[in-house]
This record gives sequence, C-alpha cells and structure tokens, in this order.
Amino acid sequence: MAGLDEMKYLLGNNARVGRVLTACDASEALRLLRSDDSELLGRRDEDESIVDAVFADVSMPGLSGMELARVLTAFRNPPALVFITGHEENALEAFEVGALDYIMKPANAERVDRALRTIEKNKAQAAKGSRALEAPAADDEVIPVELAGTTRMIPRKDVRWVEAQGDYARLHTAEDSHLVRIPLAQLEERWAEAGFLRIHRSFLVSLPLVTELRMSSSGYSVVLGGGPSKELPVSRRHTRELKDRLVRAPRQGWGQQ
Repeated sequence: MAGLDEMKYLLGNNARVGRVLTACDASEALRLLRSDDSELLGRRDEDESIVDAVFADVSMPGLSGMELARVLTAFRNPPALVFITGHEENALEAFEVGALDYIMKPANAERVDRALRTIEKNKAQAAKGSRALEAPAADDEVIPVELAGTTRMIPRKDVRWVEAQGDYARLHTAEDSHLVRIPLAQLEERWAEAGFLRIHRSFLVSLPLVTELRMSSSGYSVVLGGGPSKELPVSRRHTRELKDRLVRAPRQGWGQQ
C-alpha cells in the first residue's frame, strides 16, 4: 500500500492531473472502470477513454500489470498506459503491450511529470490524426541526385533510411543508394513530419518501415522492411523517443506494408 499511496500523492500533486482513482489490484481496477461513477459514465457517453491514463505496477496480486494491460487494450477507447516497475527487464514487454512509458522505482515527481507530458503529447497528436507525423502523398518531396552525369529524381517515399557521411548523407532505397550534399541533421528536421526519426547519430529511418525492435546485450536495434531486410543500431539517447513513436504507430495505421 505504501507504493500505491506514494503514486497517488505524486499524481494528485501534479497540476496536469484532475482526479486520481486508486485500486489495490487489477480486478479492483477493472471493477472501478466499469462502475456507475457519474464522471466515468459521462466520458463513456462522449465516446472518450474511461480515464485518460492508467499507472499500473507490473507486480500485483492476482492479475499482473501486463495481464491488466492486455485487457485494457481490448477496450474500444483504451486509456494511455504507464507501468511502474522495479526491474529494467520489464521495459521491452511493457513496450510490446502498448505502454507509453515505464517508470523505474522509486518514482519521483519529476519522472511522473515526464510520463504525464508523454501522455499529453500522445493525446494531442491522436486528436490531430496522422497529419502531424505523415505528410500527404501529394506533398512528397523529390530529391535530385547526380549519377554518372545524369540527374535522377528520388521521391522521399522511396527512401528507407539515411546514413550520415560527414557533411553528406546517403539515401538508401530498396534498390540502391545515393549520396547527396545535405547534412543528416538538416534532413532530420525537414523530414520529421513525414515519419522519419533519428535513431542514431549516423541513421535516420522511415518509421512506417520499421518491422521489429530488437533488444540484445549490446542494446537496441531496428529491422526495416520495404525491401531487403536491414538491421540498424539504436543509440541509448534515441531509444525513448523511438519506443514512444512506435507505440503510437499502430493506432495511426503505420506499419502496414
């Protein structure tokens, strides 16, 4: 109960939070979400998620936090999910069941606020639809590349990933690659709204083409589809944003080849 009381205190004292409901285990949480509470019923009538977010401990009596998450994802409008855990190895499983964030124990006000900011950001982007992350096909940028005295026009949608090469960048498509006189940092900024994300100091990838996120003893890597399978490393500093974006992607129709 000490952990539950602590989380209630941290959430209740955050200006982003309007109301905190608590449950001792997953069964009680599900009963609470199906209750006749007037405020919760009103949200159902307005076709909203019953609550904005669920903060769940991975280890609970009865149903585990992971099992609770699988039930919540079956809701018509599932709430955002944040896990609280004392074990780093739970992180990948948390990502796999759709969590937006996971907080390592002991939690503190700053870390809880960061999770709440992630929830707000995700909710705002969902409200705007996929336009904030994916540019319409009609706006697809075309990049001129020089090849043996011939200028070829490469559509941005054909680019699977971009590799930094000094002040240049190499665009990789399903068939070949092309060196352009554009720094990777410039492409990162220009193509952010088209679904490209920096995953490493040397790599920018097209998120809709990511088919796997792998974890090993040396860290994370992604596997790209849209052509011959390609695995690229993910640096530690970019892992958090990558996971957040991949979690949101299926709800916005990404990853469909």
